[in-house]
Amino acid sequence: MKLGLQIVRFDWPGSPDNIGPTLGRIGRAADDAGLASLWVMDHFYQIRGLGPVEDPMLEAYATLGFLASVTARIRLGTMVTGVVYRHPGILIKSATTLDVLSGGRTYFGIGAAWFEREALALGVPFPSTKIRFELLEDTLRAAHQMWAGQTAPFEGRHVHMAEPLLQPPPLTRPHPPILVGGGGERKTLRLVAQYADACNLFTGDLAMLRHKLDVLRRHCDDVGRPYDEIERTGLATLRLDRTAASVAEMIETCRQIAEAGIQHLVFSMPNPHEVELFERLRREVVPAVQEF
Repeated sequence: MKLGLQIVRFDWPGSPDNIGPTLGRIGRAADDAGLASLWVMDHFYQIRGLGPVEDPMLEAYATLGFLASVTARIRLGTMVTGVVYRHPGILIKSATTLDVLSGGRTYFGIGAAWFEREALALGVPFPSTKIRFELLEDTLRAAHQMWAGQTAPFEGRHVHMAEPLLQPPPLTRPHPPILVGGGGERKTLRLVAQYADACNLFTGDLAMLRHKLDVLRRHCDDVGRPYDEIERTGLATLRLDRTAASVAEMIETCRQIAEAGIQHLVFSMPNPHEVELFERLRREVVPAVQEF
């Protein structure tokens, strides 16, 4: 199993004045700890369950560009981009630019979007669920076409591009891994099987997690794609402090999630600004989890 870190809050002690320096320290510490990936949410307001909408929140692609400049090895991605927030052609260009400037160290995380309040608050159209999923499929198709270097006009249900030229192309070959977030059994997991390189599922209920992976396997069978081509990633919140008990608990949680079928666990933690804890990740957690 691989481990990735998702940064979900920016209200660290001293913020907002110290957001940039603290974020830089977190990025470097995650890179040095041997974590496989580093993620930020693509939201403009803080989301329910994590804090009030007034809490600090950074725009995702500018943040990932900053993190690319302070890291050398770790992969970077959004968990996940809401498809309605940017025109698909511009979104693919932004994701490609990040891949080029990071030296080919990105994921392309995308989903159908759900946070209607922030969209409407900022004047972003928020169509029906049906249309958002159609737009998501258009965007996935467009990404495959543009990353293949094909500049013929693109015609989707909602997306139309006369000349989808993409220069420079991504450094990741054949393209940045596409991660579709969400566990919807009829639409989302079908899109994973058809277009994506990775899924992302919640891991709080292990029985449900196994069920979702079984559904994904059936969708892969339906489209004639090997299930093992899909990287199975999951989301969790883990706690780490200076005690041996917290390390043991973190490792055991990872073991259980790995046994349920997850290969790459992306976790958030309430205290990533305590960067001295990343040394414990490097020495004790990452080596143990890699054995699962």
